[in-house]
Amino acid sequence: MSSDAADDIMDGTHSALRTHGYAALTMQDIADEAGLSKAALHYHFDCKHDLLLSFLDRLYGQFEARIADPPGDDPAEQLLSLIETVMLPPADDDPHEFRTALLEIEAQAPYDESFRERLERFDDAFTERIRSILAAGVEDGTFREDVDPDEAASFVATYVRGARTQNVAVGTPLDDSLSAFRSYVESTLLPASAEVDTE
Repeated sequence: MSSDAADDIMDGTHSALRTHGYAALTMQDIADEAGLSKAALHYHFDCKHDLLLSFLDRLYGQFEARIADPPGDDPAEQLLSLIETVMLPPADDDPHEFRTALLEIEAQAPYDESFRERLERFDDAFTERIRSILAAGVEDGTFREDVDPDEAASFVATYVRGARTQNVAVGTPLDDSLSAFRSYVESTLLPASAEVDTE
């Protein structure tokens, strides 16, 4: 498959998911969004499931790039930048519809090993990135010396996943969840009297 064709199909999948959601999504919907015939789409992918696996692989590559090097002058700022990057959508994204579709896909994970394996890659990469920032912060004194990077990373990753789910399911504002996370960093991770720069 040429890179242009792959981009068209992946972009079409993204648009179709936003419009139709996961459950109602058809190969024809994706073909229409991609500007292809259904036959052309089936030439590359046997079914919706296989196409969505490739779509998740594409999203994972983009996700890795987004979390690779969060900006910040110290680990506390880098941690906050990382969480903002993951919790808040890009300006050109349509968060509610697309996140709803992704939540539908995530709901299939307990019953679909292929989906589960790919979603676990996102979780593992995110948790490890958090852990590495926390470990660096403990080592250089940015974070308290009694912070366990493994335990804290697991908690933070779980918190972010929960905040995103709450936003999709019941509309809890992500800005509120992010503000609560800043309070957690200041009260639990930073030494007494230290504050994280949120500018």
